[in-house]
Amino acid sequence: MTLAEVIAGRIAAGGPITLADYMAECLLHPTLGYYTTRDPFGVGGDFITAPEISQMFGELLGLALAQSWLDQGAPAGIVLAELGPGRGTLMADVLRATRGVPGFHGALRVCLVEASPRLRARQGHALAGFAPEWFDTVQDLPEGPLFLLANEFFDALPIRQFQRDGAGWRERMVGLTGGTLGFGLGSVAVVPGLPQMEPGAIFEVCPGAAGIVAEVSRRIADHGGVAVIVDYGEWGSQGDTFQALKSNAFADPFVEPGQVDLTAHVDFAALAAASTLAHAYLTQGQFLGRLGIAQRSARLAERLTGERLQSHLAATRRLTDAAEMGSLFKVLVLYPVTCPQPPGTV
Repeated sequence: MTLAEVIAGRIAAGGPITLADYMAECLLHPTLGYYTTRDPFGVGGDFITAPEISQMFGELLGLALAQSWLDQGAPAGIVLAELGPGRGTLMADVLRATRGVPGFHGALRVCLVEASPRLRARQGHALAGFAPEWFDTVQDLPEGPLFLLANEFFDALPIRQFQRDGAGWRERMVGLTGGTLGFGLGSVAVVPGLPQMEPGAIFEVCPGAAGIVAEVSRRIADHGGVAVIVDYGEWGSQGDTFQALKSNAFADPFVEPGQVDLTAHVDFAALAAASTLAHAYLTQGQFLGRLGIAQRSARLAERLTGERLQSHLAATRRLTDAAEMGSLFKVLVLYPVTCPQPPGTV
């Protein structure tokens, strides 16, 4: 049985489902879900993330975390965590770049929040020698100073969509029309916090994001640390941003459920509102620039020639240029109000 048939059977039995339920089934179904059945990362996958583009991304983020650790008094027993670690590439680059920071590796536990058994295996291979530990949720992480990375994690969390009409807000539901999956509208919904907007406007909310940010913030407020969240999105909801990707191209989200990646742009204002910590918000290009990517890129370029040099320079542009990932991707840094502002934010 295909996942499309599973979802169609669920709808036929119980009626249309929310977009959040549809995304959860497509991405995390235990036997047919996107993340449970494949490795979607890299050139041969459906999308390429910043750590796969260049080692510089992880190196600079790792050194920024290590500097924040030093600025906060180099506490022992820290939790170095990543949400949705993919192949483990980012964490491997972080650990390689920080091995020269005295005491840092001796103070940390590598903790990964990952739902996919297939990806856990890839991460274990990439991080062999660092004794990584896996957890199902942020709430399961050990207590202690938390130094956390989340790169392209929040964009994959299931969202709900609401559409404004003359009677009020109606939730966009996934149902069946002639046996085909697609959108329809539910009854008028009473959802606190939805703004006044013109008829036809669409507003997205991510039910799970606030709880994750609140838990991360509690731990950092209690024990110290910093969280660096990198994703594509904007400050505030941007209407309908739900999309599907397959082989690095856009696809129909309803044609092959479980075979395509489903994402939505992140509302960084909502993430910041869920936190009690101080925060800094800037573009990926600005953040990497302040961390010294130009200098790091120049140093690496000294040892390269020909196609390898051109590939390296193209990777630098892709990460930082405003026409590529530099402005589309944003960075939200959360830190205690009593601690120095983290590197890259000033």
